[in-house]
Amino acid sequence: MKKLIVAKNIHKKSGDLNILKNIALEINSGEIIAIVGPSGAGKTTLLQILGTLSRPDKSSDVSIQINNTNILELKENELSEFRNQKLGFIFQFHELLPEFNALENVMIPAFIKGIDRKKAELRATKLLNQLGLKDRLNHKPNELSGGEQQRVAVARALMNNPKIIFADEPSGNLDSASAEQLHQLFFDLRDQFGHTFVIVTHNQELANKADRKIELVDGKILD
Repeated sequence: MKKLIVAKNIHKKSGDLNILKNIALEINSGEIIAIVGPSGAGKTTLLQILGTLSRPDKSSDVSIQINNTNILELKENELSEFRNQKLGFIFQFHELLPEFNALENVMIPAFIKGIDRKKAELRATKLLNQLGLKDRLNHKPNELSGGEQQRVAVARALMNNPKIIFADEPSGNLDSASAEQLHQLFFDLRDQFGHTFVIVTHNQELANKADRKIELVDGKILD
């Protein structure tokens, strides 16, 4: 199985606080990984570093390879382009733009990539239809339920067909039924399209369904 992420010697400090301590991990293509652990363990910090949203502390032996690209060697503009084209993100609170409807929110990553509007609209419409939102394309976020908003966020994450989707407490703001539907959606997407998911979660049901759990305690991975 192809190794999609290989990270070594990740450290992160904030002032005198050691948030991450010598993290090393490998994630295979097509895996669904749950990152678990108590609050303050460093889960979101690790997710942000793996997702290129933050950088680890500099050292001679730190390394992060994503799909055979050493992301620590990329300049900021190169990193932004890599993030837009290769990675997708889902957050706890959707992060949808309130002034745009569902279709427009989903198209944003395509516009950043430079895809023309007609092609982007076709792709976004297809994604929203696949996610059961064909009657909600023109609804703004405040006209959608929490579960529907999160499905729009999933469609946006999938817009540029990324290799990896990073999700930070994606069901933390949903009722149990919507959360269960969202979790099943991740597995369906993996099975149909081969997406890799790296998910920070406190939801034990999701963590137990994942292919693998990575447990963080005090900034370290438990063996």
